Amino acid sequence: MMENSPILAVVVPCYKEESVLHETHKRLSKLFDRLIQARQISPKSYILYVNDGSTDQTWAIIKELHQNTAYACGLNLAGNVGHQNALLAGLNAVKERCEIAISIDADLQDDIQVIPDMINSYKAGNDIVYGVRKERKTDTFFKRNTALVFYRLMKAMGVKSVYNHADYRLMSQRAIQHLCRFRERNLFLRGLVPLIGYQTDSVYYNRDKRFAGESKYPFRKMLNFAIDGITSFSVKPVRMIFWIGCIFILVALCVTGWTLHSYTQHNTVPGWSSLMISVWLVGGVILVSLGIVGEYIGKIYIEVKDRPRYNEEELLMPSDKTE
Repeated sequence: MMENSPILAVVVPCYKEESVLHETHKRLSKLFDRLIQARQISPKSYILYVNDGSTDQTWAIIKELHQNTAYACGLNLAGNVGHQNALLAGLNAVKERCEIAISIDADLQDDIQVIPDMINSYKAGNDIVYGVRKERKTDTFFKRNTALVFYRLMKAMGVKSVYNHADYRLMSQRAIQHLCRFRERNLFLRGLVPLIGYQTDSVYYNRDKRFAGESKYPFRKMLNFAIDGITSFSVKPVRMIFWIGCIFILVALCVTGWTLHSYTQHNTVPGWSSLMISVWLVGGVILVSLGIVGEYIGKIYIEVKDRPRYNEEELLMPSDKTE
């Protein structure tokens, strides 16, 4: 390994990013020029843009950048498979073609100026370097507080994750190779990466506002992402069903005693109390319990089919450029 100037691959998942790609590549290219000049990375370093089944001109722009500019490479997936799968596809594509890889979103809200710090941390012996936000001032009140609840809930469920870290991270070649061995179909990389177990470090940065385009993570997607994160790494919700059931059995015994007392005092219409208890209390618990168990059964169903996470349509690397 060229310890002083490792080959760096920056993996950028893209979905309908035609409005930001030119500016993104311009900024990353300038950073690469500085890093190569300072001999922090090898001149063989490159940027891999992963097109996640975009329906706009994203792939056409990636092909143009690959042909006409330095550093640009591209991976075109056959269809839209989601951000996590697209990111893993990119990492899988570069794992034998680089010594370190950094994953970052195409909108560059994550500060690329801390990339030299990530590289220095890698050279100091860390296989994984997390990019962690210092604060959430650019987020809305709702997003800021729901994120706080999410991370606290993940911690309570026993899931290993880094607070205020998304998917902006550096990984060594061996860390990527171990990550690609995980076979899950319901990917939650923020929970998988800490399970690798190698030495880690964090660098801290302030997140910028998106300079163009719009967020690809509306509330519905964020909610599904949170559910995947919890149910993919913890069985505590299923255990909670058992304890909730025990609590409601105790409550039912108490209410039964009160109902029998009221009935003997002729204070109720016969059948009213038992009907209310069974319909509203027990019925609600059963529906919630079935929903939680069904979530796990659904994940088992997806996993046992063992379908491919993604299909590659075209891969453009530096050696593929035409003169």
